[in-house]
Amino acid sequence: MGSQASTLLREEEIEEIKKETGFSHSQITRLYSRFTSLDKCQNGTLSQEDLQSIPELAINPLGDRIISAFFAEGEDQVNFRGFTRTLAHFRPIEDNNERSNDPTAGEPINSRTNKLLFSFRLYDMDRDGRISRDELLQVLRMMVGTNILDEQLGSIVDRTIQEANWNGDNSISFDDFVKLLEDFDVEQKMSIRFLH
Repeated sequence: MGSQASTLLREEEIEEIKKETGFSHSQITRLYSRFTSLDKCQNGTLSQEDLQSIPELAINPLGDRIISAFFAEGEDQVNFRGFTRTLAHFRPIEDNNERSNDPTAGEPINSRTNKLLFSFRLYDMDRDGRISRDELLQVLRMMVGTNILDEQLGSIVDRTIQEANWNGDNSISFDDFVKLLEDFDVEQKMSIRFLH
């Protein structure tokens, strides 16, 4: 399947994806093979149902939130390029040695800032640029299930918002989120070793 995957991807596409994501040629062809094995309709895109068949996401309490991150707002399908772009957030940061010399390229997808932004969006369920008390409560409830009483969880959420909300609007902005996690090792916690 790996050799077939490399013949279905044009060399120009592979080069563009390499520049954009930082994945190597062999990683891209292996990811393409995985992508095509998930593509049950064989139409070159994946649906949420396709991604739910990944065992690691199926058992992850935030699996549905992670899966939704693969899709642009209003979209219900993701192509291979979007798939690799999302996965690139989980590349270890030390893999940024081959960073593009293109000054318009900006930060690598797997930079600390972009990893934090990806994480922030998992909590910002309505995509309004703020994490409300209800959104934080909802995500934490997904994470802990019924292991913590609602009152205890509510207390944790209130303390977190109080601690993180420096402008007093009872929600967490991205800047608040970054400050809250400044000592958190997002580089290690949000990294998956890809296909080495």
